[in-house]
Amino acid sequence: MAEGDFKAIASVRGNPIHGLLSPFPFVFFVATLVTDIAYWKTSDVMWEMFSDWLLLAGLVTAAFAMLAGLIDFLGNPRIRALGIVWVHFAANVLAMILAIINAFVHSRDGYTAIVPTGLTLSLLVVFLLSFAGWIGKTMIYRHRVGVTAR
Repeated sequence: MAEGDFKAIASVRGNPIHGLLSPFPFVFFVATLVTDIAYWKTSDVMWEMFSDWLLLAGLVTAAFAMLAGLIDFLGNPRIRALGIVWVHFAANVLAMILAIINAFVHSRDGYTAIVPTGLTLSLLVVFLLSFAGWIGKTMIYRHRVGVTAR
């Protein structure tokens, strides 16, 4: 394939916006998992509130990262032609569906908001986003998706 076949449509000065925004929701969702574990171990309401806010921040930042990724996905047919891109897409969509369900679970009061369903969903979201990130790294370094020749 020629250079630039997998160029990111949503980019700033040649840097893909999706790649710039993706770490933020990941960190928020990992922090949600950590605070869910802290709540499970201590039953301190402070950890439940931290989880709620971190989960919301993760969903908001994920919406922006997914929008940028969707622009690249829909804007370049050569990117859609790669099978690995569909795996990355599916893992991210599934993670966001589970995160939205998790937000509804976390909206309940008391111990049942976190244990066991919220904690399990947080763990699944982090696992799926870790897998999607690993696939994303493979797309960048092996297939040169979003890489601009300089």
